[in-house]
Amino acid sequence: MNSKRFSICIVGGGSTYTPDMMEMLCLVKKEFPLRKIVLYDIDEKRQKPIGEFGSILFQEYYSELDEYVFTCDKETAFTDIDFALVQIRQGGLEMRELDEKIPLKYGVIGQETCGPGGFAYGVRSVLGMIELIHDIRQYSKDAWILNYSNPAAIVAEATKRIFPDDYRILNICDMPISIMDIFAPLAGLKRTDVEPRYFGLNHFGWFTHLYNKETGKDVLPVLLDKLKNGHCDDELHYTDKNDDYWNFTFKHLEKMVQDYPYSLPNTYLQYYLYPNTMVNHIDPNYTRANEVIDGREKRVKEYCQSIIDLHAIRGTQYDLDKKYAQESHDGIEQATVAHNDAHATYIVELAMSIAYNRKDTFLLMVKNNGIVNNLDDGMMLEVACQVGNHGAEPFHVGDVPTFEKGLLEGQYAYEKLTVDATLEGSYQKALQALVVNRTVVDTDLARKILDDYISVNKDYFPKLK
Repeated sequence: MNSKRFSICIVGGGSTYTPDMMEMLCLVKKEFPLRKIVLYDIDEKRQKPIGEFGSILFQEYYSELDEYVFTCDKETAFTDIDFALVQIRQGGLEMRELDEKIPLKYGVIGQETCGPGGFAYGVRSVLGMIELIHDIRQYSKDAWILNYSNPAAIVAEATKRIFPDDYRILNICDMPISIMDIFAPLAGLKRTDVEPRYFGLNHFGWFTHLYNKETGKDVLPVLLDKLKNGHCDDELHYTDKNDDYWNFTFKHLEKMVQDYPYSLPNTYLQYYLYPNTMVNHIDPNYTRANEVIDGREKRVKEYCQSIIDLHAIRGTQYDLDKKYAQESHDGIEQATVAHNDAHATYIVELAMSIAYNRKDTFLLMVKNNGIVNNLDDGMMLEVACQVGNHGAEPFHVGDVPTFEKGLLEGQYAYEKLTVDATLEGSYQKALQALVVNRTVVDTDLARKILDDYISVNKDYFPKLK
């Protein structure tokens, strides 16, 4: 066993992804021993069943812990921690639903992180994350803050400005990892068998290489050839594991590769490259937020409550020995209660790489500073980095092609203007942000959408003048 034991706070303890994270921490307790785990959330009612589930889980599977607590008190949560695993959602699913449905009234993309929905969520998240980081730093000035909170690109742009020298803030996303999990088997490999090269902004990027760690061979051409030929689900069977939303998205990736056959795009690019298709595909009365509320939210709540009612996990249908393959700590593959294997795995892998200075490769958001020669040095790029106890060391990319360069510059202008509008309280820059976004473009539409967002966000938004 490693000699040092660490302390972790899961911020957003009421998240439906928290049970998976807690179970993951139990599964890797020999490789990544902990002395304290804290859940923190501002919503006591939402966090309570997950916190009570954690009490049973850790009593049975992590008796080595010195302390476990779930709390809404900042000092209790953030004092003496080594890692803050952050997954907050400012405004909750109630505001997400409005983020998605308001633009759809006007025939514009309604999505959580892309287009106008990402703008509204971004304004709320910037304010929430800045306050949260100040709170964490008040009690644990050297803790690593590993942030999943969306929209990660906008959050990264804001944290870069407010905390420019804090290299212990790392913004991450599990979508590229999920893409690797799903499609690496096309080359007969698992995600953990390959090392990616990737460039872009969060939810707006491209894989350029996937190197087989054992042979050094780039296997991305194999994936691209199979995606170009289509019908990859016949080989991968991902429709057996995912809901209709993700099945459509993964199948749509084949079309993106067929239209742009030289790299593997992030799935979220479908909203920017095919906005009309995506608007027509979305039910304006029942968006992804409704699917989550009726699906994952209920499923996780029922899971936790069932364990609370049983007062046990071991020896029940929920026994972790039955759920997981104990020998595969380097990448737990079985479906978890949140139906997102990558979310818990990736952030724990990142914490372990930092804790033990492993210099493993992760896709992180870092300031360009010459990583891509022909893009703005201030751009918060998502690229492959080695990560150890000195933070992220990005791999150089070089020049990017004109098509991607143009898309990225427009998207970065939108992200910068969104952060400007939030920090300055500028209505003009908020309007400009929406107009420059590829999913909106039209000024009159942008103004209608912005005014609707202002009216429903009330205290979540700064006063825009």
